[in-house]
Amino acid sequence: ADDPMAVEMIGGPRLCEPWCRLPAGRASRAANAVGGHQTENRLLSFVGFLNTNKLLDALLYGADFYIGEGDHAMPTDKIWSMLAALLIVVWAGSGAHAEGFFRTQNLMVPTVTLTVQQFLTGDKNGKPTVVAGELYLPGPATSNEKLPAVILVPGLGGATSSHERWARELNNIGVAAFVLDSFAPRGLYTMSVQPQLPALAIMVDAYRALDLLAQHPSIDPTRIAIMGFSYGTIAAVYSSNERFRKVYGPSTAQFAAHIGLYSVCHITFHEDTITTGKPIRLFHGVADEATSIVPCRSYVERLKKAGADVTLTEFPDAHHGYDWIEFPNPVLLAQAPTARNCVVEEGTNGQLTNSKTGKPIDLTDPCLEKGWHFVYNAAAYEATLQSVKQLLKEKFALK
Repeated sequence: ADDPMAVEMIGGPRLCEPWCRLPAGRASRAANAVGGHQTENRLLSFVGFLNTNKLLDALLYGADFYIGEGDHAMPTDKIWSMLAALLIVVWAGSGAHAEGFFRTQNLMVPTVTLTVQQFLTGDKNGKPTVVAGELYLPGPATSNEKLPAVILVPGLGGATSSHERWARELNNIGVAAFVLDSFAPRGLYTMSVQPQLPALAIMVDAYRALDLLAQHPSIDPTRIAIMGFSYGTIAAVYSSNERFRKVYGPSTAQFAAHIGLYSVCHITFHEDTITTGKPIRLFHGVADEATSIVPCRSYVERLKKAGADVTLTEFPDAHHGYDWIEFPNPVLLAQAPTARNCVVEEGTNGQLTNSKTGKPIDLTDPCLEKGWHFVYNAAAYEATLQSVKQLLKEKFALK
């Protein structure tokens, strides 16, 4: 149910619920495991009839069950087999994977949508809204569990199988993961429109998610880190700014660490070298065409001079999205936006300005370009994965 054709096959969004909320690919994988593509199609069609009398008639009275178009009858014993397959799908939603058992929960996050100017001037009177995310919890539930957690903040394109993979990797070391979705709940489904949501507005969502997780009965409020990817690194990295934390962070919790992959570093904010003191770890490919590593070097040097606990790990041959194992060959996104040649600074009254022109910057600024490649880099990904796990093990006192 992670595919528009599949949603259509089972009767559209209404009949798809709640099966469409399974993480990307999970329903397909579970269905394939019990009979391949044909079983997957029949299972999805079968789900669409769960709320109809046809299924009840078949189960109670032994009538044949017809699915799809034409005369394709499914005997009653086959219905029970498909029901078992469906239960496997639902069970898979609780973590039936080779990497280890895990549980998932869909959480709603009340928040507000702020403009850049509102955010920078401390005006919290934005439009109320609700975003969402999926919480991955490692292992079977235990009494009085208090798990460390990481909030994962996707970039443009939203949550993908890559973020699910990161969540499962974190689960493998005993860390919960919350994949935040700031785009889809606001009706922003594609990269062409998602930049309409300011990256700083996503930081508000991240702080609200921190507050929510800090109150979750299974999460330790003193051990919650944040990790961002590309556009999501504005929220993940700059939430280390003490100025922003005081205004938007919850009073009961702080982020324990800030992690950024292929970070956006070309913006200089007021007082951005005054951090919370928590560790900041950046990982970046030198060959990145979407988010240049050059301003990240300058940013890290400024933070180091101010005494921050910060490092930048560089990978010479890595491009943007180097952790996307689904793409072993380079892919060109010809129309994808990039600010690689922009230098931006916070001006007066909450304005972000182009440092070269002195003019307020927006989505029509000439410094913005389009087109960049992404490709998986195994060495960079594995090195990042091990570094992130080591940081969390040390910070969270994990065995």
